[in-house]
Amino acid sequence: MPRQADPDLEKRILNAAQKLWRGGGDKTMSMRTLARAVKTNTPAIYRRFKTREDILRALLLQVRKDIYEALQGAQSLEEVCERYIDFALRRPSEYELYYAHQYEFLRAARVKGRGEMPVFEWALKRFAEPLGKSPEERMRVLFAVWALAHGTATLLIAKATPPELAKELRAGCVNAVVDLLRAAKERAR
Repeated sequence: MPRQADPDLEKRILNAAQKLWRGGGDKTMSMRTLARAVKTNTPAIYRRFKTREDILRALLLQVRKDIYEALQGAQSLEEVCERYIDFALRRPSEYELYYAHQYEFLRAARVKGRGEMPVFEWALKRFAEPLGKSPEERMRVLFAVWALAHGTATLLIAKATPPELAKELRAGCVNAVVDLLRAAKERAR
């Protein structure tokens, strides 16, 4: 009698891959280790995902979704920055995966256009007014906000600043966003 396909195998593979990635990033996630964690064999994994990069791409897409969900309740761009930094600090390995590989995965998939940037699309719709009048100005201001939040998150993850300055760094990021938005509003008048 032939074996029944496990309908939950793909989900179990991704859950195990996520745990392995959180535990040590690239160094801890080999296909063999992943197969052991899922209690299967490597051919079963390769039947679901052709390459290790396909698994990483699936993890990346999950992280992108998780970031989007973490920001949804924000009432201001300042709060978006706070939530964004909090996400990065809670899940540093996944955050690093996302920003280290997002571009190459999207390019490899030949995905183009802003439609692949759900957080930016959401922020543009949700917070359009304080960003400026023209779509170009709004995008420029939003990229500056993201650069501030991403830079702050990256510095905090890397522990590139003394721990006693972490709160000041975060406050400086949020204050810079407030100043940036104020300047954008003034230009839009």
